[in-house]
Amino acid sequence: MAEEVKHLETRAAERPVWLMKCPTVVSRAWQEAAAAATSNPEAGGANPNPNPVVAKVVLSLDPLRDEQPTKLKMEMAQTNNGNTPKSYSLNMYNDFVPICIFSESNQGKYACEGKVENKFDMKPHSENLAEYGKLCRERTTKCMAKPRRVEVLADDHGSRMRPMPGMVGLMPSSATNAKEKKKPVPPRSFETKRTRRGRTEMENILFKLFERQPNWSLKQLMQETDQPEQFLKEILNDLCVYNKRGPNQGTHELKPEYKKSTEDNNAT
Repeated sequence: MAEEVKHLETRAAERPVWLMKCPTVVSRAWQEAAAAATSNPEAGGANPNPNPVVAKVVLSLDPLRDEQPTKLKMEMAQTNNGNTPKSYSLNMYNDFVPICIFSESNQGKYACEGKVENKFDMKPHSENLAEYGKLCRERTTKCMAKPRRVEVLADDHGSRMRPMPGMVGLMPSSATNAKEKKKPVPPRSFETKRTRRGRTEMENILFKLFERQPNWSLKQLMQETDQPEQFLKEILNDLCVYNKRGPNQGTHELKPEYKKSTEDNNAT
């Protein structure tokens, strides 16, 4: 079944518009103001305005200066929003990917409302920092508060405290737990203590092993030499480089100076 073809209205596609990223408290205040203006006929007369004024933008300029940064401030129309800041500083920038604004009507019609000319980020103005601090403290207090509800059970007669039929056999008894706790621990396997060789003798053995293959793991070397792990690590730290990454990760190989001396000995 073919999809329904929908038309896009583009008469206002080239209209310059501003795109502003605003906090949740601001957008909520705007929605409440628009709903109040629509539902209150006294505020809007017989035909209330469907797009009431919720804020105004103030542009500050110094006529004595030729080049100056653009200073924009937005002031909220409502003044009864508690500790919500009443004015905000707008940071304007136009270095962004081209963006167009689209809309959909209640009848399902699509339209391009314009092209974004400037984008804005907003933050509370310096004159409202005290109110903004109160708002942040209110948020923190609400997040930290854990609502607890106490419910009184009337005429219960302790039925919720007794085990239901069929649940007694499923509950482990204390005697069973005691038997499980007293299970004997299997004895640890006994390992023969390795005897350390001489330092020089051990270095010669390692050189011969690295002639056989260039990379060895610590476990492989312990099996080949039958030496204590700590003693073997001390010698490997002096003679070898440990590969932490790459195809030979987790293995040791001789340092370049020892590789060269080993090759020279083999040549002679």
